[in-house]
Amino acid sequence: MFDPSREQARQFFIETWRKHRAQEVLTPLEHITADLLLEHPEYHPLLEDPDAVGRDFAPEDGQINPFLHLSLHLAIEEQLSIDQPPGIRPAFATLQLRLGDRHQAMHQVLECLGETIWEAQRSGTPLDGAAYLERIRKRAR
Repeated sequence: MFDPSREQARQFFIETWRKHRAQEVLTPLEHITADLLLEHPEYHPLLEDPDAVGRDFAPEDGQINPFLHLSLHLAIEEQLSIDQPPGIRPAFATLQLRLGDRHQAMHQVLECLGETIWEAQRSGTPLDGAAYLERIRKRAR
């Protein structure tokens, strides 16, 4: 099972961005990641910073962890590609249609995923796929 360390996950984003900029051959996952990185120009300076791998992004400092944000984006792309939890693909399509913008829809789903993860961590239970899907469907209405 793929279970990278924090540094390995961050290095993946940094290396993908480097390869994209150098016009090197990308793997399929790197292609998805490069497209995602292109949608987040605010993170480009960070991805080019050699010290970024070890940087902390504390919520109490009002900072959003860009690597967490990007990782959640990738998780959602994977969920959509395999329709897991079942029904996420049509729920996302409805949300995207309502909003008229794929990236905006992704950010809405990202918030739903964040809420679902927070709830599972708080209660010490597994992720509730049905609750996650319902959160997305509510935003799509």
